[in-house]
Amino acid sequence: MKSDIEIAQDAVKRPIKDVAATINISEENLEFYGRYKAKLSEDYLNSIRSREDGHLILVTAINPTPAGEGKTTISIGLADALSSIGKNAILALREPSLGPCFGVKGGAAGGGYAQIIPMDELNLHFTGDFHAITSANNLLAAAIDNHLHFGNALRIDPTRIVWKRCMDMNDRALRNITIGLGGKTNGPVREDHFVITAASEIMAVLCLAEDMDDLRARLERMVVAYNYEGEPVHAKDLNVVGAMLALLKDAMQPNLMQTIEGTPALVHGGPFANIAHGCNSVRATRAALKMADYVVTEAGFGADLGAEKFLDIKCRTAGLHPDCAVLVATIQALKYNGGAPKTDLHTPNMPALEKGIANLAKHIENLQQFGVPTVVALNSFVTDTDEENAFVENFCREHGCAFSKATVWANGSKGGQDLAKKVLDTIETQPSHYRPLYDLDLGLTDKIETIATKIYGADGVEYTSAARKRLKTLTDLGYGNLPVCIAKTQYSLSDDPKKLGRPENFTITVRDAYVSAGAGFVVILTGDIIQMPGLPRVPAAERIDVVDGEITGLF
Repeated sequence: MKSDIEIAQDAVKRPIKDVAATINISEENLEFYGRYKAKLSEDYLNSIRSREDGHLILVTAINPTPAGEGKTTISIGLADALSSIGKNAILALREPSLGPCFGVKGGAAGGGYAQIIPMDELNLHFTGDFHAITSANNLLAAAIDNHLHFGNALRIDPTRIVWKRCMDMNDRALRNITIGLGGKTNGPVREDHFVITAASEIMAVLCLAEDMDDLRARLERMVVAYNYEGEPVHAKDLNVVGAMLALLKDAMQPNLMQTIEGTPALVHGGPFANIAHGCNSVRATRAALKMADYVVTEAGFGADLGAEKFLDIKCRTAGLHPDCAVLVATIQALKYNGGAPKTDLHTPNMPALEKGIANLAKHIENLQQFGVPTVVALNSFVTDTDEENAFVENFCREHGCAFSKATVWANGSKGGQDLAKKVLDTIETQPSHYRPLYDLDLGLTDKIETIATKIYGADGVEYTSAARKRLKTLTDLGYGNLPVCIAKTQYSLSDDPKKLGRPENFTITVRDAYVSAGAGFVVILTGDIIQMPGLPRVPAAERIDVVDGEITGLF
């Protein structure tokens, strides 16, 4: 059996100008990054603004497990399937981070015969957007310490600097560091921190900004520190926002790629959903809606994370209205949620499936709370039995949503045509009544508790004393009317990754909070969630190599 990268490397790639031509984009409106990827020009983006929007389809999933769910693979296969039955479809996806590529999770190019190509270029340096975000983030960090070194006219309290450095790699050793060692000429000594680039506020800002003017305004109002009087210090006060814009100028343009079957794909932005808001850029999604009749996009991790943030933050901010949600699950993952050991997931186990399907039920319920019609896509494996498939299908019907078994990994668009037809039928017969989960005029704690009880199924929320103080301070500073972006483990509906299925009788613990004023939300830290992942004992990097000029081992 071929690996994902072997399938991708064997695929026939069309020059990106030819892919663009299929959706009436001329070469003059492309900025090329090699033969197979390009950025859309600002002139082109402006020229399509008056077009009517197509239908927006959100792909999400149950909580991730070691068995995998294949959300991106299903997204790509669905778009290909829509195209194969004569529909004008396009993808709007996130860019991969190098952290997962060299760590444990993998990339973001899909899998099997439902992939974005060239997958190695996408999963590695791509068009440099992550590098630009990293550089802009660290320029601001350097400006803060430079300001301290030369007199600190802004009276920044060095113990209350909240802006962190970042890099696009898993490196636990950089989570908490001491900088400025070695003497006065190296700057003041202070504690500092690193986050992974996907968790940087600049990533969120870039993904939520409408245009360069909006990007500038969002960068300017980012809170980087507090002064000795407890007042916020903004990025604008450091006088480097113009330079940051220069670094981010090209990164603001959505990237055009293709699937193995030639379906156009806009790939832009890459925030994680467990520690950030988990959606591709507003610019790419809006452009895609003007370019096609059907847009397939995805939100990271389970529906309790990415979908909630897509629906409560991104859609609200950008005025988007999803027409349908596709909820991805696998028999193996459901059995794992039901207590089956990781080594036995290929073995039939109806008791584990019957217990674990409660996780699917909760995610169906969550999407229905937003008023969005839902289709369950069962990412099928050859080891799944007819009895297991029938059980899940009947369960979905009993819970008021359509069901489709998809085999896009093995069969490409042919394996997703039933799913495509179910999605089309759902859009045509079940109008979406999308609404956010909460009103913005609720207090921060009320918003947190609404998500915790209605989406996670918690009995309530506990706050550390530090978290309560921080939330009060943010409210007093005028940030209480912002939506909340909860950082939580992706592996469980709770904040404890070991509580699988549909946990009951638990509370969520909030340990800290901070404002991302440029992004326009308040980040809530729960449990033991961290913003700089570490590498596993045997990282994926150990399998990657270059042999005879070809990259190998990349999934």
